Amino acid sequence: MEIVSLNVGKPVTITYAGRKLVSGIYKRPVEAALYLAECNFTGDAQADLVHHGGREKAVCVYPVEHYPYWEKVLGQSLHKGAFGENLTVRGMLEEEVCIGDIYQLGEAVVQVSQPRQPCHKLAKRYDCKELPRWLEETGYTGYYFRVLREGWVGPNSSVKLLERHPHKLSVAFANRIMHHAKQDTAGIKRLLDVKELSASWQATLAKRLQGVQTDTKERLEG
Repeated sequence: MEIVSLNVGKPVTITYAGRKLVSGIYKRPVEAALYLAECNFTGDAQADLVHHGGREKAVCVYPVEHYPYWEKVLGQSLHKGAFGENLTVRGMLEEEVCIGDIYQLGEAVVQVSQPRQPCHKLAKRYDCKELPRWLEETGYTGYYFRVLREGWVGPNSSVKLLERHPHKLSVAFANRIMHHAKQDTAGIKRLLDVKELSASWQATLAKRLQGVQTDTKERLEG
């Protein structure tokens, strides 16, 4: 496991289809260590604080192993931070990283909170409206860390797994339940049992579970 690149950036205004859009997705690699606080790295910020950033999505992480695939799909070379991630990493794929896992990054301690849900701004950045859907379909979404202990993190800082969550439900599993196996009540319940899963995902899955159970009851009674 290693950090390949540390990337930050402040929101910028772009023009897309004749309309102004403010986005914090444009991240660039830095060479110096940065302080990781509760909600973000020094020098980093998000434009849409309803859907991005905050304590449970303080650090966006993306595996470098996916870059060759997307370079082929998009037909262009990509610099690190191309998906708006703060950390481009190696050896930390969605199938291997679990919700609730705790890692040490340099001085900081972080915990996996949820998969990344790609939004329309990623589509606009590459002028490819299908891109968010493709990320969900492939499972190459990346994921978020919440910060348990603040500290300095550099592009060459070590990465150490401190604690594997006992439920061992991977980011890939969470993606499958959220985006593909939407009627899998057993899978939903397993995820809801992971209290370290972000509040937003907990709420979405709890509402879905209630809906599935209601539909099932109505069919049986009908």
